[in-house]
Amino acid sequence: MSHHRFARLALMLAALGLNAAPALTHSAFAQNKDAPAAPAAAPTDSVRPELFKLLDPATFKPLIDSKNFTEAQNRITQAEAIANRTPYENYVLNRMKLSLASNTNNDQMAISALEAIVASGKLAPADVAHYQGALGTYYYNAKNYPKAIEAFKQAQGDSKGSDAVNTALIRAYYLSGDYASALKAQQPVVEAQEKAGKTPTQEDLRLYATAANKVKDNAAYQDALEKLVAYYPNDDYWTDLISRGIVRKPGFSDANILDVLRLELAAVKQMAPETYTEMGEQLLRDGFPTEARKVVDAGFAAGVLGKGANAAQHRGLRDRANKQAADDAKTIASGETNAAKTGTGLVNLGWAYVTMDQFDKGIPFIERGIAKGGLKSPDEAKLRLGMAYARAGQKDKAIQTFETVKAGGGLADTAKYWILLLKHPNQGGSSEAK
Repeated sequence: MSHHRFARLALMLAALGLNAAPALTHSAFAQNKDAPAAPAAAPTDSVRPELFKLLDPATFKPLIDSKNFTEAQNRITQAEAIANRTPYENYVLNRMKLSLASNTNNDQMAISALEAIVASGKLAPADVAHYQGALGTYYYNAKNYPKAIEAFKQAQGDSKGSDAVNTALIRAYYLSGDYASALKAQQPVVEAQEKAGKTPTQEDLRLYATAANKVKDNAAYQDALEKLVAYYPNDDYWTDLISRGIVRKPGFSDANILDVLRLELAAVKQMAPETYTEMGEQLLRDGFPTEARKVVDAGFAAGVLGKGANAAQHRGLRDRANKQAADDAKTIASGETNAAKTGTGLVNLGWAYVTMDQFDKGIPFIERGIAKGGLKSPDEAKLRLGMAYARAGQKDKAIQTFETVKAGGGLADTAKYWILLLKHPNQGGSSEAK
């Protein structure tokens, strides 16, 4: 989770109107020299003439606008030297200090001024949340996350708060190490965005995923990964999702690993070198040399095979796959009669044709094999049929077929992620594998 610094507060304060000066009034004595003497204590919401002269918005704001910060600071220093200031006078003084601080990037002065302004009780109720949010943002940027959390929660009040405050609060939770609170707050944000038909930001999804991972909430982490794969697919997200959602899931059967690798080949741009070679070897053993050749070719095209200490081994595997694929293309038709004797034979024959891109021949054979029955794993055959439709570009039929795969051992999970891939296609994967 990267550290996120919020925008400079000068901009935020201006947007919220927080740089605007409060309306100042003289005391009655200052307005009329002939009036009776003012009482010993100045009126609650008035400013004495000596302070007014220093802090009058009509003269103070032009100093800020013209960047005459030295004179602005000089006036503040003189105002601070005046004794026995009333609460309202302190409030006015701190508003001016905040204006100066936010324009000079003096974060410590801004924090001090904001703290005093919020505590003064002089803010209009509608403005309190704005100032608490600004204070929280200063704390956040200073990496004082506990204080930021406190301020942001105050800014929220009894309502859910603005999106900006909620976003800042969640990130403060995360960066303070309170991952449970970050997850609890972030999950409904993502759900609400999707319900509204909006795409969650990658930053929101990454925070959701990492917070879930930190607290070992595997269900939430997998949900976050699925959303990342759907909206912002990359090899890392897909590899992690396939590993956690299929291979490392309790009950996975190693017998289904080849079908998992077929999904990975379609989903990612680049697999590990050993994955290409192990998959290629397994496909040769299983009697699918054309598919083996395509897998090895994909490894070379991805730039991970044909180099390093195992380069000769990679080239040897490619040569064997090429030779066996050429032989298979010559003899496959002669084996149709024998293959038609069993459902398994028909499914394997059909898949062999699919790997040769002869979809019009291959798909009907697989369908006949499933209908014939006697299969050791009917759902594995359905998964193969779904992949055949996907490779043939028949997405709707592929999804409908994948939806019928219910068996465990990784088959239903593999089908589920094929559907995810087809509904949210990415730019990765081998074109030969799709």
